[in-house]
Amino acid sequence: MNPTRADQRAKSLRQNPSSTVSTHLCKTLTTTELREQRPTMPSLSVFVTLISLLPLLCHSFSPEAPINRRLLVLLDDLSLQSSHSIFFHSLISRGFDLHFKLADDPTLSLQRYNQYLYDGLVLFSPTAHQFGGALDFQAVLDFVDSGHDLILAAGASASDLVRSIARQCGVDFDEDPSTVVIDHTNYAVLGTQGDHTLIASDDFIQSDVILGKNKIEAPVLFKGIAHSLSASNSLVLKVLSASPSAYSANPNAKLSYPPSLTGSAISLVSVLQARNNARILISGSVDMFSNQLFKSAVQKAGSSKKYEKSGNEQFVTELSKWIFHERGHLKAVNVRHHKVGETDEPAIYRINDDLDYSIEIYEWSGKSWEPYVAGDVQVQFFMMSPYVLKTLATDQKGLYHTSFKVPDVYGVFQFKVEYNRLGYTSLSLSKQIPVRPFRHNEYERFITTAFPYYGASFTTMAGFFIFSIVFMYYK
Repeated sequence: MNPTRADQRAKSLRQNPSSTVSTHLCKTLTTTELREQRPTMPSLSVFVTLISLLPLLCHSFSPEAPINRRLLVLLDDLSLQSSHSIFFHSLISRGFDLHFKLADDPTLSLQRYNQYLYDGLVLFSPTAHQFGGALDFQAVLDFVDSGHDLILAAGASASDLVRSIARQCGVDFDEDPSTVVIDHTNYAVLGTQGDHTLIASDDFIQSDVILGKNKIEAPVLFKGIAHSLSASNSLVLKVLSASPSAYSANPNAKLSYPPSLTGSAISLVSVLQARNNARILISGSVDMFSNQLFKSAVQKAGSSKKYEKSGNEQFVTELSKWIFHERGHLKAVNVRHHKVGETDEPAIYRINDDLDYSIEIYEWSGKSWEPYVAGDVQVQFFMMSPYVLKTLATDQKGLYHTSFKVPDVYGVFQFKVEYNRLGYTSLSLSKQIPVRPFRHNEYERFITTAFPYYGASFTTMAGFFIFSIVFMYYK
């Protein structure tokens, strides 16, 4: 008896179970078994439940609603999960879904079926020489290039892998792996510290959008390695800088040559916002995120003021809000343009038309979209170069608008909004529109600027008439 098509299909499924996704969810059945087996109510309800959960399982970060984000946290040791629990709990309390794994886990992978499984990556594995599974140096860079966020924390024994990732992000750690930041002037006063490697720094970047509106009063405790910013990368910024008296050296060895990094050239914590709006935090200290330094009292050398709690928790929490787009994230919607006195958007403009242009801009507050208010948003009417550049007026409710006259030049123009402001995601919007000249029947009957030519013509005719009369009748 010849096998039926269903039997052949069932046989192929048993031989190659990976050929279809459905083999992960249901059992392969022959034609006879399919006739005998009947779906039961429990199996049907499970199937319906799985189908209903698919939208949730497929949900990922969207610029339209930057919430419910999934973070992969890679650790050198799982004990960091408890020693840095305050930082992790602050992320969880803000709605993040954290997945903790060892850096050498053989199952590591950032994507499946060409779809990323996570929206952000936290690398608390400074000593990892290589990652496990499908994760490697290039995979981390591709993850950032695709618009995802990264937190990288190094330490005194930072591996070449961690240094290479930081270098690609515009940050160069001190080449000597035995060096740490030392400051004999701005160190934290602790009775058991004699090498002055526990720094108390309060040299923050002056940006409310990056560090929040509430001023960080207490100094931040830092114990780690120094890094400098690459001169070729203009996107990386110092968030926490060392004092002019700091330097990078081995505290257990005598200095035989001047330190390579000194003073305010040393950056302790830096951030970068890429052109695709991916955000990166690079710290020379993984201990800066620890519970011990979060709860530690701090007194800066040379100061009589003692703080019951360091500024680490506030600093790291506010900075992580910016890194994961809970603050400083903009979106532009409802871009409109039309002739003055009309409401419909035309397919083409005519030279010298008066037009209105408007756009709405909102900022994500962590819970909802709020109107973004600024006085430096501009629009360009652009063809090879800007023919019109106008600053948009705002109604303080997110709407920006302006009016202008189309230039007396025809061609294909663009409405362009290029908005780049420190700490905010960049906006790059363009809309193409052609501009035509006047048709032959659209010109004015008498052009004002042509009146001298009209006068010259009539004067010539009158003069010729007078000359003719005189010539014919004068004797």
